[in-house]
Amino acid sequence: MQALIAEGAVEERRAEGSNTGSHMEVAKPPVFNREVRKVGGFITACRLYLRMKMRKAMMEKQIQWILLYIQKGSVDVWKENMLEDLEAGEIEYESAEEFLTGLKKKFGGRDKETVKVAELRRLEQRERMMEKFVQEFKRAMRGSRYEKRPLVEEFKKEMSGAIRRKLIEAERPPTSIE
Repeated sequence: MQALIAEGAVEERRAEGSNTGSHMEVAKPPVFNREVRKVGGFITACRLYLRMKMRKAMMEKQIQWILLYIQKGSVDVWKENMLEDLEAGEIEYESAEEFLTGLKKKFGGRDKETVKVAELRRLEQRERMMEKFVQEFKRAMRGSRYEKRPLVEEFKKEMSGAIRRKLIEAERPPTSIE
């Protein structure tokens, strides 16, 4: 009996060190400090973590966990007010998902299309490999409503000079970012 118990403890420790099943490691969200362009990524990271690690936790605990990652500047004041209102029962949520939806409305800023266009225009390749830049560009273009020629022009504008020159000098210039 002792041997079986010991063997079970060893297996449990092995599983804890693994990256599969209920012991899978999941990245925690980055700190959210009210930047409009980061709210979407923050919410996605929270959703993933809650689904994988806190699925069975009480909704209040899930919301408190989310609030741990909302920090810095004026967002701290909002967080303190939110905690007080939650504890006083002045605000009620049916789920952590409803809380995240409210967070997106509160800090998502302007309409999604305007935010996406601004994000596209800020994006630069710099020293990044082209593959990484293309992935970031594709993520930023979703929801911007940029298509065809305007999208290609924005893409060329943001890439490094040498690659841009080759595209401009190409016999048949690209008509899509593909």
